[in-house]
Amino acid sequence: MEYSAIFWWTALWLIFWGVVGSIFTRRVYLRKDLDTSNSILVGAMVGAAFGPIGLVPMWIKTPEISRKLILIPGFVALGIIMLAFALADPENNCVSNGSFVASQITNGLIIGIIYGLMALGLTLIFSILGIVSFSHGEFYMIGGMIVYYSTVVWFPGLHPVIGVLIACLLTFLLGAIFERLFLTPLYDGRIDRPVEYGILITFGLAFTLQYFVQAIGGSNPVKAKRFFDFPRIRLPDKEDPWLIKTSRGNMELFDTVSISNPRFVASVISILVLLGLLYFLYRTWTGKALRAVSQDRDAATIAGINPHHMNMLAFALGGMIAALSGATLVQAFSWLPQVGMIPAMRSFVIVVLGGLGSLPGAFIGGIIIGLVEAAGTGCVPDPQKASSYIPAYGMIVLTLMLLLRPTGLLGRRFASGTHGKL
Repeated sequence: MEYSAIFWWTALWLIFWGVVGSIFTRRVYLRKDLDTSNSILVGAMVGAAFGPIGLVPMWIKTPEISRKLILIPGFVALGIIMLAFALADPENNCVSNGSFVASQITNGLIIGIIYGLMALGLTLIFSILGIVSFSHGEFYMIGGMIVYYSTVVWFPGLHPVIGVLIACLLTFLLGAIFERLFLTPLYDGRIDRPVEYGILITFGLAFTLQYFVQAIGGSNPVKAKRFFDFPRIRLPDKEDPWLIKTSRGNMELFDTVSISNPRFVASVISILVLLGLLYFLYRTWTGKALRAVSQDRDAATIAGINPHHMNMLAFALGGMIAALSGATLVQAFSWLPQVGMIPAMRSFVIVVLGGLGSLPGAFIGGIIIGLVEAAGTGCVPDPQKASSYIPAYGMIVLTLMLLLRPTGLLGRRFASGTHGKL
């Protein structure tokens, strides 16, 4: 009980001085007519890490806010709360079991990469069209459904990779057709309130797709077979317990880290897609045209780029990326017409966390959410409670980010008439 009290008093200490630092640091910097863009975040980090010992010298000297001034106190505060937790519950797996911690971190990175892939599509749509697509989760759901039906029902025995390609093609066409039919009024002057129209029309698409799939395929959960099996190897011989061992289900590294086959394959595909998307955006003419429209639509039009074509391409690509994320995960989870709701919520959290309009921010935000969920799930002793708390971790991170840095990790304040910068 004594150590438990220490943990809660430590948490209250960090929260109290974090709030004090966030409030008064901004006022101090305003009074001295200094840049206050990150003053709330810096004040909160310094206050939580060092309390009045760190805040008073900072208020006196008011140093220029830098990345170092944010990261170092942040890691110190994290270290303090981790130490207090370790003292409060020394028998917890997160404290006493190094193999368990390594597995949680590894799997958190893997699932975070997959989260980041889905958020990339949402970021791409927002950067070009200026709307948040509320049908993103349904594209995710449809991608998985197409892989299942194409490899199990329509063409039994078809390789899942071919099913993924079919899902990408069909969802790209679906996104392009929807944009041409329903989103063109956003930017041709026919709609007085385009933001509200974009929300309503994408909500309508989400409901239509979800209930259409439910009417056609029913509400029973489905699941596709594994894309690839890990080879059965053990190096270099049976007496060595520390190198790679693999089986049909999982990969074990150094007898400590167990990696799920479906999630590992999905994360590798996600990384390849990210690299391909970055190459497309920065090395091809069409990708550069998309970036130009995201930065200045009028200037891009003067340069000969048709922004309407870029709008169609962005929405189709964004939906296809969400579908690809679902297509890679249908081998890992049971699939229902309602399966896209929670991933869509996570995507919104990740996009805000990483910064609206930032592709690297979306990917980094996904990794952060994956690690936070893995830590929260692993450190709660009751598995049933741990799984029920998973959606709450993202909301906590989102709330803190909105309070401390509303523009997100890599976001920026947008100029009038712009939505983001790819």
